[in-house]
Amino acid sequence: MVQYYKAGIGAVGNYQVSGTPWITGSGAGGLAAGAEDKIEFPFVAKSVMVMLNDAENDDLRIHFNATGSGNVVNGNHYFTLSTNRDSITFNTKCKEIYISNAGSAASGYTVVAELTTIQTSEMYTLTGSGLTD
Repeated sequence: MVQYYKAGIGAVGNYQVSGTPWITGSGAGGLAAGAEDKIEFPFVAKSVMVMLNDAENDDLRIHFNATGSGNVVNGNHYFTLSTNRDSITFNTKCKEIYISNAGSAASGYTVVAELTTIQTSEMYTLTGSGLTD
């Protein structure tokens, strides 16, 4: 019987090679104050970078679950970008991230991801301690 290698969530090789680049974002002022965007990747990402693109320097929050999921905001399960061109890179596998605007004015952002060839249907939901609890 011949077995073929298949890209999967536990296949180490998918995370060792360079990922396929993927870029999206909002225009300056593209995310209204109090609003939230869900960024869904076409494949599981191995790394994600988010950059604040706004001279207003509003607070942009990056998290792995919607703000209405569990204890995301009250539990401080997010990272905040506060200054124009601030950025954060997460070296973690995920199929989606959320960006919410906690500031008083609209903000813009850029998202750059390194994608694997793993289907998003193979990625489990990121919940629990440090994410929603």
